[in-house]
Amino acid sequence: MTTTAKDREVTAVTASCPEVIHFTKMHGIGNDYIYINCMESTPERLPELAREMSDRHMGVGGDGIVLICPSDVADFRMRMFNNDGSEARMCGNASRCIARYLHDHNLTRNNPISLETLSGIKVLSLNMEGDEVVSVTVDMGEPSLEKEAIPVIAHEDRVVEKCVDTPYGRVSVTAVSMGNPHGVIFVDSIPDIPFDALGPYMERHGMWPDRANIEFAQVIDPHTIRMRVWERGTGETLACGTGACATAVAAALTKRTGRKVTLCLRGGDLQIEWADNGHVLMTGPATEVFQGTYHRQG
Repeated sequence: MTTTAKDREVTAVTASCPEVIHFTKMHGIGNDYIYINCMESTPERLPELAREMSDRHMGVGGDGIVLICPSDVADFRMRMFNNDGSEARMCGNASRCIARYLHDHNLTRNNPISLETLSGIKVLSLNMEGDEVVSVTVDMGEPSLEKEAIPVIAHEDRVVEKCVDTPYGRVSVTAVSMGNPHGVIFVDSIPDIPFDALGPYMERHGMWPDRANIEFAQVIDPHTIRMRVWERGTGETLACGTGACATAVAAALTKRTGRKVTLCLRGGDLQIEWADNGHVLMTGPATEVFQGTYHRQG
């Protein structure tokens, strides 16, 4: 017997507690979050809740939690917390999943949808085949390259292929903000880098006042980049939408590729275009895995 995502409902129970949280597990090419409808009410102690629910052994499991909330300035508002409890400003994969959630759960029929984030208002366009959402395009806005906006500590106004000495060898870093800070490092071969050591080292390097997401990118050809990401506050994830956008910008900026590329991540592919108007457009899938209830420990 075949079951669908709507048929598979799981219950994660930590202890008897009057607070029951309904959630939906979704992922954007493997970047998985726990989505909570907060249009009527919002749980308390959100950093703690993110750590509890994200635990892959004792909780639901995920890279963090995403709250779908009312907004005074857009159609909806997004808040998100990493699995270490820190609040994130923006996530491209999560925003695509929100667009699909809003459509599939009949919260709106708007297309496009405006979404308020801590990095500003993003525009989500649903690409449809009949009534089915096959992909979502997110206008991620313009990248920030100035050091104060990222932020990054440097003598230069822009950090482009800046040499940084590490215990694991010298790397060249390009700093880009897509609403959150990214350090893009181009390498000859991703399998040959000490990813599990270099990723966390560079995340917390002194050049980043607020830490940073770190992308290791291998250019395959002028239209294709392979990427592996170490996310700030989470560790390695199978995909990072803002990281893919930052990498595409860095590749075009350093003349490695054109302005329209395919980013190949461990969880799947994203299409990224740094358009002539300066905005970065990201297109990719969004998938619902299951729905459930979480009984929160008091």
